[in-house]
Amino acid sequence: MTVKVSVVIAVYNPGKYVEDCVSSLLRQSLTPDEFEVFFVDDGSTDETPARLDQLAAEHPHFHVIHQESSGWSGRPRNTGIDAARGEYVMFVDHDDWLGDEALERMYDYGKANDADVVVGKMAGIGRPVPQELFRVNRPRATVENAPLIDSLTPHKMFRREFLNEHGMRFKEGRRRLEDHVFVAEAYLRAKSVAVLGDYLCYYHITRDDGSNAGFQRFDPVGYFTNLREALDVVESLTEPGPLRDKLYSRWLRNEMVERLRGTRLLKLPEDYAEELYREIRGVVTERFGPGVFARVAPTQRVVAGLIAADLYQDIRELARWEAGIRPTGSLSSLAWEGGRLTIGFDAEYEVDGAPMTFRRDGDRDLLGLPLSDKALKALTGQDIALEAPVGKSDVDLVVRHREDATQYYLPVDCDLRRLEAGEGSFRQRIGARAVLDPETAAAGAPLAKGIWDLHLRIKSCGWSKETRLGAVRGEDVEAQRVAALTGEPRRLVLPYWTDGPGNLSLDVDQHTGKLEREAVALMDPAAAVVDGSTVRLPLPLHLAADNGDPVRLRFERKNVGKFAADAVVDGRTVSAPLPLEQLTGLRWAVRIGVPSAARGEARWTRLPVDVVVDAAGAARVIDRHTPPAKPAKKSAGQQKPAPRPLWRRAAGRLKRALTNQHKKS
Repeated sequence: MTVKVSVVIAVYNPGKYVEDCVSSLLRQSLTPDEFEVFFVDDGSTDETPARLDQLAAEHPHFHVIHQESSGWSGRPRNTGIDAARGEYVMFVDHDDWLGDEALERMYDYGKANDADVVVGKMAGIGRPVPQELFRVNRPRATVENAPLIDSLTPHKMFRREFLNEHGMRFKEGRRRLEDHVFVAEAYLRAKSVAVLGDYLCYYHITRDDGSNAGFQRFDPVGYFTNLREALDVVESLTEPGPLRDKLYSRWLRNEMVERLRGTRLLKLPEDYAEELYREIRGVVTERFGPGVFARVAPTQRVVAGLIAADLYQDIRELARWEAGIRPTGSLSSLAWEGGRLTIGFDAEYEVDGAPMTFRRDGDRDLLGLPLSDKALKALTGQDIALEAPVGKSDVDLVVRHREDATQYYLPVDCDLRRLEAGEGSFRQRIGARAVLDPETAAAGAPLAKGIWDLHLRIKSCGWSKETRLGAVRGEDVEAQRVAALTGEPRRLVLPYWTDGPGNLSLDVDQHTGKLEREAVALMDPAAAVVDGSTVRLPLPLHLAADNGDPVRLRFERKNVGKFAADAVVDGRTVSAPLPLEQLTGLRWAVRIGVPSAARGEARWTRLPVDVVVDAAGAARVIDRHTPPAKPAKKSAGQQKPAPRPLWRRAAGRLKRALTNQHKKS
């Protein structure tokens, strides 16, 4: 059979971190004869070479190539390309891993769209990855119609014939940004690039020992010398004009301006920060003109102008101010409507604990930045205005899986509001309404079982910052927070507040036992009643009133038994007949059976009420934390029971001694 995909992994001293990568390769949905893996060991000095040889001996489609250390990943990747037999070549880092169907889905998508390059959706675990690129599938993406240039890591599929046709290989030796050079050239030469955005293909991780190669402090001179090589590729494959300026702006924005902003600049040692600034300024003044500056956001344009004017101290002062910017969100409403959760919230930026303000000058909205007169004059001389395009501000609400960082954007409607702040200034608050449908939120598919956190991202004037939602909320939101049964088969979706901060998260399909804990808050025991032989309980759930939800009640007592009862649901109330004959004379715990799609059966959760049935068969409902009733005191004339005979007490002690001896033996 023809090999569809060759996976190439440059390996150097990964230690335990290679195991997640290996496991993900063994879980691939492609059959072993459809793909091959080349681990190219670049002179590892730990136990990795022996581990890789063992894997190759156990799995015929795994191969190991040992070579002398080259100092970086370019040469081992090239070795892998030369050895590959697959139609496509996929590059994976030794400490990252793939989604279980990644190779199959990316290959099929690439073939369907005749793509030279296939870009699979990425998740960053402890590190940032592009977000906007993966909002939707893009079968025919280009650097003009899609933000491809935001994704320059090599973790993609490349058609092998395409690479060989153009003689494309990674630059070798100990260097930086060899992936930028390679990927930028691929984008510009490819006749088709396909972006797969509806399946999480690649997990890009931060190692807990902090030793990822890309996280190490770099030599500014060497780094920006290498960056110029990426710019050279763009220059050689594009004409002067808007497209080149757009592509150049990616490096200006990400590799230069953002390194000189906020805490990212301030946390650097002073001498290193100044050296970094000098090298950045060298590239800016050599390669970038006004057309490139115009392609970045307003606040980024200001920093670029200060770089061009050589105003380093103004850059640092602006960074100190920006370090105080925080995104804030206030949750105003939660409501289930037809199986969908509607989430209302307000969002705003703050600076040092106070709302961010903007200046008004006639019909112009201006940024309120702390700039010196010299800086303002320099920016004016470069035609860089302090315009604040607040009308283009926006928010995203993202639902993100806590374990694997899979995330999806929710549909959001925004309402921009101006609030007067005095002295010709104003605040901007964004009112928003998002809708979460648990059955379609995952790019048209149901959200998987697990904990999903909600993250709010505010985008305005060049700032894009993220925070959690829910810690600040309206007074009546708690009353609106209920769980819901959704989908078919039915499964529970439980909104809850996280411990500590109190942020909003979702437990999908009873991933944890939170329903029992939350039932105390979501259910009022005082509202539970018994009418004859029927018990009526308020539900900690949002259910339709058509009795179609398969909910059951169960009454149980340890060492006695369990008695189930069919329930009838009416809105937020569940009713069930009490099997009084079986319950008479005892106190019973009440459990609710809630469907679980993953289990294929109900999961039973104890409610915060007990049912007590007296000797006469009369039932009542009490709070489960109510202590058991004490036995009635004996009347004065009632005799105490006779003590047990001595022989019976001695026999009991002997029996216990023999039992303990048996256990020890």
